[in-house]
Amino acid sequence: MSTIVANSLFEQLASTFQELESTNEPSSLKEIRKGAFAQFEQQGFPTVKNEDWKYTNIHSLVNKTYLLNEDVDVSDLDLSQADIPGLDAHRIVLINGQYVLAFSSLEDEVGVTVKPIEEAVSEQAFQKHFAQHADKTGSAVVALNTALHTSGLYLAVGKSKIVSKPIQIVHVATGNSDFFAQTRNLYVIEANAEVEIIESFITLENSAKNLQNKVTEIVLDENAKVQHYYLQLASEVGHYINHTEVYQAKYSLYNNYNCNFPGVSFVRNDINVRLDAENVESHLYGINLLADKQLVDNHTIVDHMKPHCESYEWYKNIPQDESTAVFNGKIFVREDAQKTNAFQQNNNMLIGDKSTVNTKPQLEIFADDVKCSHGCTMGQFDEEALFYLRARGIGEESARTLLVHAFAFDVTSRFSNEVVREYVENLVSKGLEKK
Repeated sequence: MSTIVANSLFEQLASTFQELESTNEPSSLKEIRKGAFAQFEQQGFPTVKNEDWKYTNIHSLVNKTYLLNEDVDVSDLDLSQADIPGLDAHRIVLINGQYVLAFSSLEDEVGVTVKPIEEAVSEQAFQKHFAQHADKTGSAVVALNTALHTSGLYLAVGKSKIVSKPIQIVHVATGNSDFFAQTRNLYVIEANAEVEIIESFITLENSAKNLQNKVTEIVLDENAKVQHYYLQLASEVGHYINHTEVYQAKYSLYNNYNCNFPGVSFVRNDINVRLDAENVESHLYGINLLADKQLVDNHTIVDHMKPHCESYEWYKNIPQDESTAVFNGKIFVREDAQKTNAFQQNNNMLIGDKSTVNTKPQLEIFADDVKCSHGCTMGQFDEEALFYLRARGIGEESARTLLVHAFAFDVTSRFSNEVVREYVENLVSKGLEKK
């Protein structure tokens, strides 16, 4: 289905919703779409008047029309931008959100179910979890995605299944006309299962400007373990609004490693983790190396709802040139969440006089028997350290790279996958190269 035209993006979206209502989807899904679109109509796109969007103005992105649900020729596409040297992994490819079986390889992994989201409506886990987590946040962009998504991925890992090697999900953006894609993903990791997911975002050459609204719901059943990487490698024509909602059962472990690099013009990441059972553990790590006029906004919520849980969050921002990094990390410790251990840290290194950081660490505690801390630092290159290295025969560019690597080490050293860690460190070096 390909939809163009209308006098505004809102009119386009309303027209697309009418088209979706005439499809053969189950009535239960249609009702979910209907309720979500009503919510979006009431709220509209967020503006800077919304506290959570005060540093991130998307008016220019949504004040235009796009091609919606573009049909793409998937023959002979070069996906080498997503290659990670030395990584042995299964691969799943989504092109503008559409799952393309021809580029994917997971056939030999018994106990793992992968299918397009639109074909998963009969799955029991889909019926139980779809739109039951992210949609409770009240987010207008989540509601829009719930109402109008036409593509995405359903991934389920069966009970006690330990996936033999990482699963790399490659999100490809491509198109000849400016387009708006809405992708909906649901990952369900059943009891005692373990999986490592690496998501790479790339743009093919000569692609038009694009806006991506992606929502991913991740459910971890009892004692499930997930290592989850986001590697944002898209080009300057890309604009991403990503919402990740994680729901964990007892004894589960979720680690998120969120990495953004020079290229993509705009990224907004909302990563929310709900610890709604005892003995749950979650770690959120972020490395954001920016350049030119990029804007990357990371909003995280870690919600401790039950006792005896632990969370650890560490984000580092390195904006260069005229780029802007935004960090808003919220930790909630509810009244029942005694014996909580929660840590949050945000460190920022600004390179250049025109780079910007807006940061707002938040900690709200309603319980009394807890260990919680949060903090933030802001600074530029340590000129004395730079002088020290140069005095010992190290060139200025190499010295700066060493200092940035040392700054990022607290985060990169915690990556569970050594191959991905080396890859990210190489991307950091590449992102610091003078143009």
